[in-house]
Amino acid sequence: MEHVAIIGGGFSGALQAINLLRHQGPRATLIERRTETARGVAYSAAHPDHLLNVRAGNMSALPQDPGHFERWLERRHPELAGSFAPRLVYGDYLAELLEEARTAAPERLNILQGEAIDVMPDGEGWRIALADGTIIAADAVILAPGNLPPHIPGGIDADALPPGAFAPEPWSSDVAKGLRADDAVLVIGSGLTMVDIALLLDARGFEGKIVALSRRGLSPRAHAAVEPSTRDMRPPTEAVGLLRDVRARSCEVGWRSAVDELRPYTEGLWAAADLTERRRFLRHLRAWWDVHRHRIAPKVADKIAAMRDAGRLEIVAGKLTDVTGREKGARIRYRPRGQDAITTLDVRRIINASGPQGDLLRTTEPLLCRLLERGLIRPDPLRIGIDVTQQSETIGADGEAHPTLLALGPMTRGTFWEIVAVPDIRRQTWAVARKLSNAHWVGGEGL
Repeated sequence: MEHVAIIGGGFSGALQAINLLRHQGPRATLIERRTETARGVAYSAAHPDHLLNVRAGNMSALPQDPGHFERWLERRHPELAGSFAPRLVYGDYLAELLEEARTAAPERLNILQGEAIDVMPDGEGWRIALADGTIIAADAVILAPGNLPPHIPGGIDADALPPGAFAPEPWSSDVAKGLRADDAVLVIGSGLTMVDIALLLDARGFEGKIVALSRRGLSPRAHAAVEPSTRDMRPPTEAVGLLRDVRARSCEVGWRSAVDELRPYTEGLWAAADLTERRRFLRHLRAWWDVHRHRIAPKVADKIAAMRDAGRLEIVAGKLTDVTGREKGARIRYRPRGQDAITTLDVRRIINASGPQGDLLRTTEPLLCRLLERGLIRPDPLRIGIDVTQQSETIGADGEAHPTLLALGPMTRGTFWEIVAVPDIRRQTWAVARKLSNAHWVGGEGL
């Protein structure tokens, strides 16, 4: 294998390119439609107040060098070492890693700005078509689409709302633009993206009311210093049994430790669970898992708590029933959880923070739509991403895996589940790089 094309230059794609070079693998072309590579949405659209959700000590991009990011911080931003660093700073770290890789081997890494709109089989290899008409030949293709934009929630007809009343993507524009102190904002969702939006609105000087609406009204918990703990036995696979087990462990070691000690088992538990158990987990436990597993920095938690105490942020459990346009904004009707009566709320803007989409059958991304049409990829059985093997090989409509058409990152959550955070994606990209570089046959650990 001589040439690998990587489509998507965010964290997953950029790290894949870096790892191919570190393993002395085939040359790579990294294709990114944005003007910046390595940062993606998470590390480029952030505000300085947006912090990483993981301490610096566990944010190394290199699995064989756990302290890499922390040493980089000590050199570049010593005041941040050992803390929850700003996401913009982490974007700088990734961009520098990628540039170092390209500078060290310019003949082996080409970074190309453009939009891939099609991938076509070509003998034993592939041809990638770009929007500008360029065709690129490659022996293998790696899809790294990152998180796809959220679906528009049911009950919202965006075309029926006045301009500026609905922000379909939380990162697509300045969501604070034009807001006044007496305005109210509705955020659909109460997870990590809602936290980011609340911090952003506050940093932009918005003094009005923010209402976050989600089905259960759950919000991310805060990190805290805990003593590491390990389990004596493997946790149950069945969802109800796992819940009972974690509750029992929480009484013994605290809920943070009880959740953290599942990390070595999570991927195996997901792989061992049948489709019924996975669906049960997604329907009944996912929201609880998300807020306890994906925590926020203490500083961020304190800020959110202060906004709630001041009445500037309200988190509501309920279901959106309908939305109608007003002269300036929208009228929201929702049913609070556990109640029959409908609550009405007038807002200047609705911000969609309902979470990234994963259903390929609903996506409008041109490349993914074309790959679906060609039968080269298919949705996973839960329709939360791209169906892949344990080796990250995409599975086509015929059920056959493609060893040279692979996918990385959050869109492979149907197979791996825990594949949204840096520690998980860095292992995945490392394993794929070893395979494509034939390092897995000789036990090489890269450079």
